Amino acid sequence: MQGRREAFLSAMRRVEWIAVALILVAALSEGATADECSTAVISGAASADGRPILWKNRDTDHLLNRVVFVAEAPYSYLGVVDADDASGRRVYIGLNAAGFAIMNTVAYNLPRESGEAADLEGTIMADALRRCRTVDNFEDYLKENTGPGLGSQANFGAIDAAGGAAVFEVHNNGYRRLDASSAPEKYVLVTNFSRSGEVDQGRGYVRFERLTELFREDADGKYAFDQVLGDFTRDMRNPYVPGLDPAKRAKLPADRPAYVYTQQTIDRGSTASAVVIHGVEAGGSANDATMWVILGEPVCGIAVPLWVEAGEAPPELGGAGASPINAESMRLKGLLRPFKDAERAEYADLSKLENRNGTGWLDVLVRTEKAIIERTNQFLATNPSAPEKARFQKQIAAEALETLKGIR
Repeated sequence: MQGRREAFLSAMRRVEWIAVALILVAALSEGATADECSTAVISGAASADGRPILWKNRDTDHLLNRVVFVAEAPYSYLGVVDADDASGRRVYIGLNAAGFAIMNTVAYNLPRESGEAADLEGTIMADALRRCRTVDNFEDYLKENTGPGLGSQANFGAIDAAGGAAVFEVHNNGYRRLDASSAPEKYVLVTNFSRSGEVDQGRGYVRFERLTELFREDADGKYAFDQVLGDFTRDMRNPYVPGLDPAKRAKLPADRPAYVYTQQTIDRGSTASAVVIHGVEAGGSANDATMWVILGEPVCGIAVPLWVEAGEAPPELGGAGASPINAESMRLKGLLRPFKDAERAEYADLSKLENRNGTGWLDVLVRTEKAIIERTNQFLATNPSAPEKARFQKQIAAEALETLKGIR
């Protein structure tokens, strides 16, 4: 009897979390924040360990995301998809068995002709994950498919196991390639405009400036995947509006809201997920590429490591509809962002994250995530098999879910 009661209560909580998500979706859609992402392609020359890094904070009105494993030929892949996508054929960032990874951002200043195909970027990326081994292969794919039926107005970022790391600014009738290793900084930052597009058009210029600040704050110009994962994904500062210094957040009173407006920050109300793909050094084993996934707004979630070689996505991150981890993250989001109307949906109460009473949840999330990263590094040093990777990622996902459930 007790077991049935607990199952019922768990189901009811999940319904409530999904309801919160739908309310937030409606509010954020009215605020026109959808489909604006913050990303980076970092070559091995700019990373701390010589391994390329692909990062995407996904901003969308599809706040419920999940992870799928798709068994395909020639390459199987992992991908982040909308929760209602049962097929895994519309991917918004993913990694395949060859160590090739790809993501996108919409580029609102690229040409878009009336009557041509549009909004097929998710399909393009799923197709690329199935077919491409290298960044050069993806360029070949674009050459083969450029035309009115391509359905793209986007920046695509890609890395591979041969040392490739590039951004492609793609519209239906052309593209421009930007190699990260050829850039002065050895990385390329991307939001929602293309460098080859119409000047001063598009979106994401404020977030681009904040990304630029974050990367320039690193004096030696060498970036670690856990720095991007732990710090950059959760940044809530606007370069044009003096905000609360993160060092002062721990002194906030716990009994009084401290609101910050996040319409143009990297972590914001429309952030549905964050993924950092830690690639391999040129010539390394593609099996070592790791896809770190935070389902939900980054300040409300915990990263979980995944491997294509494992051959599955843990049920805590996948399953039909809203995944359990995403649902828990949405519950926290509802506390962080108490206003459900469009006008106030982007106000976040920082005292929920950190306060002088020590009741904020950000420290718990970050501490748990750092411990997961350390354990993962130790685990990978043992050269684990595919079944061992499957067991490990499921264990970590279960622990992350329990941590999220424990936050009230």
